[in-house]
Amino acid sequence: MRISGRGRTLAIVLAIFTAACGPTENENTDPATVVQYLFLNGQLFDGTGEPPFVADLGFSDGKIVFIGDAIAANVRSDDTIDVAGLWLAPGFIDTHSHAELDPDYGRDALPFLRQGITTVVLGTDGTGSSNVAERMEHWRTNGIGTNGILYVGHGNVRNEVMGSENRAPTSDEMAAMQALVRKGMDEGAFGLSAGLFYVPGTYASTEEVIALARTAAEYSGAIYDTHDRDLGAVYQGVGYDASVKEGIRIAEESGLRTIFSHYNLQGAHNYGRADVGARYINDARARGVDVWAAHHPYTATQSNLRSYTIPDWAVAGGQDAMIARFEDAELSTDIARATSAMLQIRGGADKIMFVDPQPDLNGKTLAQVSRERELSPALAVQQILREGNKGVMNLELYDDNNTRVLGQEAWMMTCTDGRTPRPDQPITHPRTYGAFPKKMHMFVFESGLLPPEFVIRSFSGLAADFFRLPERGYLREGYVADLAVIDPAKYRDKATFESPREMAEGAVYVVVNGTFAIRGGEATGALAGQPLARP
Repeated sequence: MRISGRGRTLAIVLAIFTAACGPTENENTDPATVVQYLFLNGQLFDGTGEPPFVADLGFSDGKIVFIGDAIAANVRSDDTIDVAGLWLAPGFIDTHSHAELDPDYGRDALPFLRQGITTVVLGTDGTGSSNVAERMEHWRTNGIGTNGILYVGHGNVRNEVMGSENRAPTSDEMAAMQALVRKGMDEGAFGLSAGLFYVPGTYASTEEVIALARTAAEYSGAIYDTHDRDLGAVYQGVGYDASVKEGIRIAEESGLRTIFSHYNLQGAHNYGRADVGARYINDARARGVDVWAAHHPYTATQSNLRSYTIPDWAVAGGQDAMIARFEDAELSTDIARATSAMLQIRGGADKIMFVDPQPDLNGKTLAQVSRERELSPALAVQQILREGNKGVMNLELYDDNNTRVLGQEAWMMTCTDGRTPRPDQPITHPRTYGAFPKKMHMFVFESGLLPPEFVIRSFSGLAADFFRLPERGYLREGYVADLAVIDPAKYRDKATFESPREMAEGAVYVVVNGTFAIRGGEATGALAGQPLARP
């Protein structure tokens, strides 16, 4: 009969005392196996999606070395922690992140660790630099709170070679972009990311992206990460359906394993169409295309004012060229007309909220700022952008019901899509601080729509499978000790749109590469994360 809870903890203490006094009749006299740390009585969610089971877990020197019954196996530790009633899971993997691990204010990754996240995937949306080795060395030298994975970005290499030109590349320019992709891949990037919604990625043809994706596909296991060209709220865009089909075509013709970032449908006209989005991916998978997706549980996006309010043609050539168009009366009128249409698609100026550090903008809607400046929203946008681009959220762009439908798919992983805010940025998107517990509440605690083991798999093992991370994402002996111990009674997001910088609660212990980043609910300050190169 198995002893549980405090009784088992007492039994181990008595066993240690008895061993010191000499063996007794019927006692296992084999030498004890001593581990560095030992969790007792955890509800183990192993990352496979199977139901949890009660067991003990020991880890030493950064690796899981024991899972089972510590008393029966004579496994002991000088550092034993009873986690009865708590969930013991693999560390969570943020599959599409903007965590700022380089500057001092974001290096500890605390908003992510507080959710149980131990690995973040960066260089997303086409932003990743080809200087992968340099960034990894910076992390090794300065320390980071979580593990970090990098992509090389299509938008970054296009900008480096072509600037923000709205045209196709020459053969020499294509060769230069391919060389930068190879450089990033040689230095450990996991693949190519694209942000075809953003300048300059939006100027690229599908064929251009396929050519660069095929370059990345020269490397075994490479990935294509896509921010689609049009999630449904793009002015004069191709539309959601065509955009998803384009992403699948790039995956199919390049041969890259593909992840659709923050996969959901945007705009009220797409509410209730999640079954369509699911069908596109399921049909592609059925014919052998290796395509997956990730999402977060919020209805608001975060991006930048220029991308949401200025048509692509008006941005071509860069900031100075855009301002010159603002100063041309005829062009300015055309741009303002387009801006008004773009705002209508996004729900209006009162749905655009500034999350920029600029103090006279932060936390205000575009409607408020336009009233303060006594300008129409369209002309207020032109005035604001003369000072440079600004960070904004688009409120209520996603539909919760779509999120619930898509979250039940076996290929749906989880992300924050969150950026660590600067210290002087009070209002930001709450997803940076709460995406993982919010998803748990949406699908498990509030609705009972999914069992917790399914959601935890979307946090851990599913992502480890997609990224082909060796010895991560599961609770298995010999695997890296990236661990999250969660109190299900307390695991919740606290960040709101009004108070977005509230840390999540309920991650009682978080272990990164065998080192406690959070212990007993308190941050240790450890910077135990590592840069992870492509296997």
